Amino acid sequence: MIREAHVNGIKLVYREEGDPTAPPLVLIHGRTANHNDWNGITQHFAARYHVIAPDLRGHGASEHRGPYEVPEMAGDVVALLDHLGVARATLIGHSLGGVVAYHAAMNHPDRVERLVLEDAPPPLPFRNRPPVVEDDSTGFDWRMMHDTERQLAGPDPAWLEGLGRITAPTLVLSDGEGSPVNAREVAARIPGARLVTIDVGHLIHTTARDRFLRAVDTFLDG
Repeated sequence: MIREAHVNGIKLVYREEGDPTAPPLVLIHGRTANHNDWNGITQHFAARYHVIAPDLRGHGASEHRGPYEVPEMAGDVVALLDHLGVARATLIGHSLGGVVAYHAAMNHPDRVERLVLEDAPPPLPFRNRPPVVEDDSTGFDWRMMHDTERQLAGPDPAWLEGLGRITAPTLVLSDGEGSPVNAREVAARIPGARLVTIDVGHLIHTTARDRFLRAVDTFLDG
């Protein structure tokens, strides 16, 4: 079911599946994607969770309007939980969605039950990062690309410290040594985080869906 909410000053469109009385689980897509990036994944989790998959601001059918500061995008997710009457939820985020998820966990620790970060970059300066070059791609706001790129390339130093405040049990999925993202650094900074390496590229949940689901299920059932 595709729904819409006006939260945190912006219109968010989100997909909802599963029993609304089941434990809530939020899937947060990566940059330039939308809730459809989780096709197949939503159905798997909806068998035992109340699945909520928003289009982040500046993406998909949600409002294409800034500001695109990552903490504000995390605030959207928490405001959506408020809108749905959800006190605590498990968050699963890929790439930029993982950054949004760990911001929610560091700034609103009481709202996050468990945290899964799929190849999410650490809040450390990116070296040798190619510039964003606009083309004819649609489905997202190019201003979001420029604004988030600025934050990924030169993050606020306080964000690194913030990872140490995360209290939710955390699973970090990394693409391994060859990944330019270095999700291993995220795992090293979050107290008690578990690191699992699935060396298949950045899109673990699509390239190796079975291994992704097995790792996440093992963690959530633990």
